[in-house]
Amino acid sequence: MKVTLLVIGKTDAPFLKEGMGEYIKRLNHYINFEIVVIPDIKKTKNVSTELQKAREGELIISKDSPGKEFHLFDEKGKMYSSREFAGFLEKKMASGLKELVFVIGGPYGFSPKVYEMASSKISLSRFTFSHQMARLLCTEQIYRAFTILKNEPYHHD
Repeated sequence: MKVTLLVIGKTDAPFLKEGMGEYIKRLNHYINFEIVVIPDIKKTKNVSTELQKAREGELIISKDSPGKEFHLFDEKGKMYSSREFAGFLEKKMASGLKELVFVIGGPYGFSPKVYEMASSKISLSRFTFSHQMARLLCTEQIYRAFTILKNEPYHHD
């Protein structure tokens, strides 16, 4: 199975790029993992938030194909402990799924069409994080889940 983190816009902050790079390198020891960046929508100054979400949504939906399952990181999603999230990944791997896609949307969230196509919503926390910071947190949690599944001494209860 492949795991993809699909994000809107590039990561600007060097410290976030460095952190993500470290976890991507570690993750590839366990699984085929990649981050796919959908470029920011240009010229949004005079565009409504709904139209911006719709445009981003079209780009997210265009990445769908048979064998992929999409899960949105969303503030209204289900909250997991790290062990529960590891169990979620384990079930997905055992299901024969070709690709598991986690999505971090743009600054205003997701369009209704993206919510309709997604299999679930997952919350990182009740806190609000910048979309760039969320990328690092998601990457670390996916890595943590694999260390839990392999009984490696990274996660401590």
